[in-house]
Amino acid sequence: VELLRTLLSRTLGLGGDKPERVLDELSLDGVSRFLQSDRCKNIVCMVGAGISTSAGIPDFRSPGTGLYANLQSYDLPYPEAIFEISFFKQNPEPFFALARELYPGQFKPTVCHYFMRLLQDKGLLLRCYTQNIDTLERVAGLDPERLVEAHGTFFTSHCLRPSCRQPYSLSWMKERIFSSLVPKCEKCQGLVKPDIVFFGESLPSRFFTLLQSVRLPKSRPASHHGHLTAGPALCLTRQQVGPPQDPPGPPPRLLDVAWLGDCDTGCLALAELLGWKEELEELVRREHAAIDA
Repeated sequence: VELLRTLLSRTLGLGGDKPERVLDELSLDGVSRFLQSDRCKNIVCMVGAGISTSAGIPDFRSPGTGLYANLQSYDLPYPEAIFEISFFKQNPEPFFALARELYPGQFKPTVCHYFMRLLQDKGLLLRCYTQNIDTLERVAGLDPERLVEAHGTFFTSHCLRPSCRQPYSLSWMKERIFSSLVPKCEKCQGLVKPDIVFFGESLPSRFFTLLQSVRLPKSRPASHHGHLTAGPALCLTRQQVGPPQDPPGPPPRLLDVAWLGDCDTGCLALAELLGWKEELEELVRREHAAIDA
């Protein structure tokens, strides 16, 4: 996360100028009024595991319910080993056993995913940077050209042998995973891995390429707690971001708003202020029905 924030900060050219006041109020209401104004042209979403938990996909580190807290059955030297490239090359079975439980196609996008889809449909979404590998942004209908899967994706796979690198599709990989087979390359019999970023691997080249292309019109310094934006920042999170404040409140900057709570509830609250709530709820119903059909 910190690497993503630092790279975005450098690429957007955030300098040391004093930020101007853009929101008329540091609240969800203030954000909604800005979104409806002609000053709001491009929205960048940065999302993580929290937007998929209501779909039934565990996050990584929540005590008791997180992925790392429930890997005892895989006989790992330590939980993170299941996502380490060196361990995977020597012992791929634990990862593919886990992949059967979490494989794309078993889960539906959440309200938060469809809120981003609504931003796209209304011509406001510039780009979505996601740490997630579950492909739910794609399932929700986000244009792949607007999507940066910073930690890679299950959507494609490749042979790991540098001399081969044969590509494989989601359906090819799914067939082998659910047949309890370790996927082997049809061309060279090398190990095939989904294109998710393991510990020990670089982020996808697309991530770095698109960072170089992003230039937003207003810039200002990142705050002490690491928020980044070239305009107002809305953070939907269950816990306060950054150092504790007394009394608790929004981040102490002229452009940032923190909404503490479930991200789906936050998206619904913002949609209601924008007059989009019924449209969002109908989109969720329609798309979920289509997935179930």
